[in-house]
Amino acid sequence: MSDLTLGELDRDGALQEAVEQVSGETRAAFLGKAVVGGAALLGALAVPAAGEAAAASDVAILNYALTLEYLQSSFYTEAERLGAIRGELKRVPPQLGAVERAHVTALKQALGRAAVKRPAFNFRGVTEDNTKFLKTAVAFEDLGTAAYKAQAARIKSPALLAAAISIHSVEARHAAWMRFLAGVTPAAAAFDEGKPISEVRGIVASTHFVVARPKRKARKNPKYSG
Repeated sequence: MSDLTLGELDRDGALQEAVEQVSGETRAAFLGKAVVGGAALLGALAVPAAGEAAAASDVAILNYALTLEYLQSSFYTEAERLGAIRGELKRVPPQLGAVERAHVTALKQALGRAAVKRPAFNFRGVTEDNTKFLKTAVAFEDLGTAAYKAQAARIKSPALLAAAISIHSVEARHAAWMRFLAGVTPAAAAFDEGKPISEVRGIVASTHFVVARPKRKARKNPKYSG
C-alpha cells in the first residue's frame, strides 16, 4: 500500500492530539510530516515516556491487545494478498490491513522483548468470500473495540493509556464502517459495554482461526497464515 497523507490518516486530528500527549511533539512539527507511513506514525504512540517502566499488569494488557491485533492484521493482510474480495468491499483489506499492521508495530515497540509472538492462523476460506469476510470483519472490529474499552481503566501508565485510547477510537471507527457496509446500525445504543478478557478469548477460540501451525497447501500462491 502506498504512503498515506496526513489528511487521509488523521481527518479529525485525533492522532495528532495523542502524539502531543505522549511525546510532546508540537502540532507544527506533526503537520510538517506531509506524508507518513501508517506504521511509523502509529508506532510512536505506544512508546512510554522516557524513563517510565511499564507495570507487569500493563505488559499483560498490551500483550493481550497485541494478540488481537495479530488476529485482525493477519485477517486483512491475507484477504489483501489473495485478492478475492470484490465490489465495494475491495478497498477494505488494504485500508484496514495497513492500520492494523501499524497497531501491531506500535504495540511491539512498546513491549520490546516482552512482546508475545504472532500465532499461526487459518481463516478457513473466510478471506475469499465477500459475505463471510464482511461478517467476520464486523465481529472482529466490534470485539476489538469492546476489548480495548474493558482494559483501558486498568492501564497504569498515562502514556500507554493515551496510546491505547488512540487505538480504541480507530477500532470504533472501523467497527462503524464495517457495520454500515453490512447494513447494521453503526451505533444501536447510547452506551457501550466492554468485554472481559475471558469472554474475548472464548469468542476468539470459538472461531478456530488460531492454529498450532500454519496450514500448508501444495499450490503456487499459498495463503498467508501468519
